[in-house]
Amino acid sequence: MYYGEDIVEEVRQKTDIVDLVGQYVHLKKKGSSYFGLCPFHGEKTASFSVSPGKQIFYCFGCGKAGDSIRFLMEYENLSFVEALEELAERANITLPKEEKRDKGEEDLRYKILEINKQAALFYVKQLRSEKGKQGLAYCAKRKLSGESITHFGLGYAGKERDSLYQYCKSLGFKDQVLQESGLFSFKENGVYDKFFNRLIFPIMDLHNRVIGFGGRVMGDGEPKYLNSPETKLFEKSRNLFALNFSRKSRANYFILCEGYMDVISLHQWGFPEAVAALGTAFTEQQADLMKRFNSLIYLCFDSDGAGKKACKRAISILREKKLEGKVIRLSPYKDPDEFLKAEGKEAFEKRIEEAKNAFLWEVEEKKTEFDLHDPAGMQKYMESIAELLRTSFSDPVERENYLKAVAREQMLKAENLQHLVDKEEEKTQLSFGLRKNAGRQEKKREERWNSPLEEEFLSVLMQRNEFVDLAKKYIEEVDFQGDFAKEIYLKLLSGLSAKAILDSYQNEEEKYQKLVKLYHGDLYHMDLEKDEEKKLLSDYIRQLKLQKIEKEIKEVTDAEGLSHCFKERDKWEHFSL
Repeated sequence: MYYGEDIVEEVRQKTDIVDLVGQYVHLKKKGSSYFGLCPFHGEKTASFSVSPGKQIFYCFGCGKAGDSIRFLMEYENLSFVEALEELAERANITLPKEEKRDKGEEDLRYKILEINKQAALFYVKQLRSEKGKQGLAYCAKRKLSGESITHFGLGYAGKERDSLYQYCKSLGFKDQVLQESGLFSFKENGVYDKFFNRLIFPIMDLHNRVIGFGGRVMGDGEPKYLNSPETKLFEKSRNLFALNFSRKSRANYFILCEGYMDVISLHQWGFPEAVAALGTAFTEQQADLMKRFNSLIYLCFDSDGAGKKACKRAISILREKKLEGKVIRLSPYKDPDEFLKAEGKEAFEKRIEEAKNAFLWEVEEKKTEFDLHDPAGMQKYMESIAELLRTSFSDPVERENYLKAVAREQMLKAENLQHLVDKEEEKTQLSFGLRKNAGRQEKKREERWNSPLEEEFLSVLMQRNEFVDLAKKYIEEVDFQGDFAKEIYLKLLSGLSAKAILDSYQNEEEKYQKLVKLYHGDLYHMDLEKDEEKKLLSDYIRQLKLQKIEKEIKEVTDAEGLSHCFKERDKWEHFSL
């Protein structure tokens, strides 16, 4: 499905970006813009700006940028059309009833959503039927209440290998779309359901739409748990089970678990903050998703070796994303479900209160890796702590605070730990020098994309379209060094507005973000008076011409050519509008 440019523009015009962003971010006015803490990355100083005049947002910290539609896409994890439709509804805009259909990705997304919805209803009916007895028996065994079964939309995939396929075909879905849904295996000898003889867990997005499924085998089959493959709708690494429910909790934290049953059990016992990764290791994208709503994450993984290993990986990601992590101790029980059945709600609440700081938990766990009765083992233990301190905290104050806490808790001398940290820092100096040199090379490559001078010049033209005709008299395509800069300049010369140019790069993320920064203008301190802007334009024209001439001087080898270059340089050094 798609909508014409007139509809898109109407939605933009009737959506005040300050009002929209203000529903998610606390904004304060500073000059002509509004500022607040960025919802897309952790920060303590407000670097997220919203421009009411240009109707765009830009974060000076993480670089996220865009218009009202893009903000909702990023914040709510929506497609362009989904964000457009939600904003249209908020603005009381009636979208055309005659849907324009194309054969592209948007249309496919809607069809897969509908297939998933019908599949979820089918699985629910199966669980409640005679065929679902085994699934209900398993739920009873795990002491799941009827309320929990309904709340999470649990279902059952029977032992027949094509029952869902036949059901979807009866509803009129075509094989091409069914294949894209990920629910079926298309083979030479027929089409088969991916899920059979399994208890089904619908996976929903933040808007309670079914985007995939998880299935637990009934019996001893393998794999024990099976998830939908990735589709146009479903990416395991970017979604969390039950986040659609947990984000509405009044608590200021999430409880991150390993599996579906752990989450359902915790919700049933009165802990609606529980979420789980989807059959994969916890990812950075999942951490970003959680960070939109809360900054404190309790880790509640199984107490066995595999659970501890997964916990350490998650801690590293939380630290990277500036999220506070705490570890809930479950021993002597294996998982939260087992703990709750044995000890009850109050005991688990106490374990939450006693949860250990994630870094201090890591340090404690390191003890098991060394023989602390052996001086050599103690030395290695302390060196490993020093390395963990050095790599985990770049801020010297934060590192010192943790160093003192570790020394106090582990009964070690803080000065000895500091000595080891300093020693490790010295070892990295040589490799840092090598990395720094490599960084210079990367910077050179980046500058070939666009030079700062060319970016600033384009920024002026994107904000002051009336200057385009003036610039056209002096600046030609050959005056640019960056290919992308040439591309944008030619679009401006063709008469396209800045917003039209932005729209043309909606599907090229890197270029889109770069252009929004240029259009934002605050990047180049563009709050200038008219005469100052004209003087600035004059300076950019002169510098662009001189940049090209200096390049030519380096390349020209004959005296006549050099003489011409020197005359041109003298001419443009004194140029002004």
